[in-house]
Amino acid sequence: MHNLLPTAPLVDAAEVGVKYKAGRRREDFKSIFLGNRGQLGDFWALQSISFSACAADIIGIIGSNGAGKTTLCRVISRLLRPDSGSIAVNGEVSALLSLGTGFNKELTGRENIFLNGMMLGFSRRHMEKIYQEIVDFAGLEEFIDQPIKNYSSGMRSRLGFSIATMLEPEILVLDEALSTGDAEFNQRAMARTQELVAKAKVVIIVSHDIDFIAANCTKAIWIDKGRLMAEGDPHTVCEQYRQMVQAGGLKQVSKKRRLRLQKTESKIGEESVIIADNLGLCYQLPERDFWALRHCSFTVKQGEIVGIIGPNGAGKSTLCRLLSGILKPDEGSLVTKGEVSALLSFGSGFNKQLTGHDNIYLNALMLGMSKKKVDAVYQDIVDFSGLGEFIDNPIKSYSSGMVSRLGFSIATMLEPDLFIIDEALATGDLTFYEKASARIQEMINTAKAVMIVTHSMSFVQKVCTKAIWLKKGRI
Repeated sequence: MHNLLPTAPLVDAAEVGVKYKAGRRREDFKSIFLGNRGQLGDFWALQSISFSACAADIIGIIGSNGAGKTTLCRVISRLLRPDSGSIAVNGEVSALLSLGTGFNKELTGRENIFLNGMMLGFSRRHMEKIYQEIVDFAGLEEFIDQPIKNYSSGMRSRLGFSIATMLEPEILVLDEALSTGDAEFNQRAMARTQELVAKAKVVIIVSHDIDFIAANCTKAIWIDKGRLMAEGDPHTVCEQYRQMVQAGGLKQVSKKRRLRLQKTESKIGEESVIIADNLGLCYQLPERDFWALRHCSFTVKQGEIVGIIGPNGAGKSTLCRLLSGILKPDEGSLVTKGEVSALLSFGSGFNKQLTGHDNIYLNALMLGMSKKKVDAVYQDIVDFSGLGEFIDNPIKSYSSGMVSRLGFSIATMLEPDLFIIDEALATGDLTFYEKASARIQEMINTAKAVMIVTHSMSFVQKVCTKAIWLKKGRI
């Protein structure tokens, strides 16, 4: 007769707490050595968090932006040490903590595969052996010799996930790593995750997609304001979180009205405010020319909210960069009538060493807003983002969802004529996503047009008045 002993946890957290020193200070040498910080006390990002993860577990971590999910991932990945309690991590960890983490934007996708692998301790010979598998799984063969700076957030997400999973770690940590992937890749990514679990691995996933967590995880953990609210069966925990958002969370965000998106009602004008005629953009690669966009023609009329859809690598982000004036077309013409404001990627324009407060002024002034105007709308920006208690912390301590909130809140306060959004809401929680969607609908009363890249078909059907489907650079 055999003695059946329980399997030792690969991750075992006991009363884990993590605190940050609160107060406004830039993290430069002058500020650090002079110690110029207004003392506001300690801020506990995590308090008394206890859980365990055993072999073959898929743990889903849910909660609102700022709840402490990213901080917990950093603790599991050994990037942070707990200030109280303890955590035992018994295995090799591979972590994909934010879009593009560990990538050198000036290097190509090929070069970044080898760079990432060798940074994680793998030999060049091993990386050469699995290189083609990584490229094939990512589905980026035709883009692999382009610099990462030309990749969309979805393409970076694909490549990062493919590298992390092909290395077959004992513990895989994914913090919003699939938020900008298209539907086809997310299905393959989840199948790959299941393969890892079948080999007695542990996978830990942070996501705001509650249905995804309920359907694919073996256990869910709900964190709110740094504390463990619930742990256990994913369907039960996800339903508890959903009920909190519907019953209490949204009311806290806005007492004046309950946020329930209605179909956008907009009076479409006769004036064309964006006119694209045979638009094309070409990247010159060492071996050939690659047309990211070709023969694209469309018009956007005043009052339209246009959803741009398509798989990763279709050319959506390239189109946004053209509309924003960052890139110039190689063929055809593009006319935009009015002032353009663009939210193109996570953390774009933010200085990670500065606080949220300082970055509001930095971003707004860079976008052409006067300091007097920023002073007038500063509190509105903070209130809309819901980041008041974090606003004096450095941006580098923010999760991707918090960065997304702040960037969106700054950009929408500018009230531009043309507003371009490239996957900027992909990491927002349920409450902020509805609030931001409602704000987009409101903006069409003052803006001439809004164009938004998204993988959410329900968003396009509900909020947008028109859609453009791109595939391989063509409409």
